[in-house]
Amino acid sequence: MAKEVIYRGTGRRKSAVARVILTPGTGTFTVNGRPFEQYIVSASTRLDVTQPLDLTDNRSTFDIQVNVYGGGASGQAGAIRHGITRALLDVNPDLRTKLKAAGLITRDPRAKERKKYGLRKARRAPQFSKR
Repeated sequence: MAKEVIYRGTGRRKSAVARVILTPGTGTFTVNGRPFEQYIVSASTRLDVTQPLDLTDNRSTFDIQVNVYGGGASGQAGAIRHGITRALLDVNPDLRTKLKAAGLITRDPRAKERKKYGLRKARRAPQFSKR
């Protein structure tokens, strides 16, 4: 019996981490055991997540299974997109030029700035009182 081929990619965005597994199949997409459309409700966010698949014409080529945790909806969506991109690079390194041109390979390094002492938030100073 031949061993099933599995491609993995880890995506990160803000404080979210997504572990993506691509297996040759029909295009089934599950996130944390739920259907993709049910997990990511916003249509625009769904388009953003599937961008690497549409760009490389692999939408119905692979079954995608994602385990994502941490962060919020936006961060998780970015992490899933990054993980899919990395897994596709594992499938075929020649896709790098297409994905790089679209800016999908680079991890978005932006994260929440830490709070400093003496301030109310990272940069917000306490309200000034003259008297």
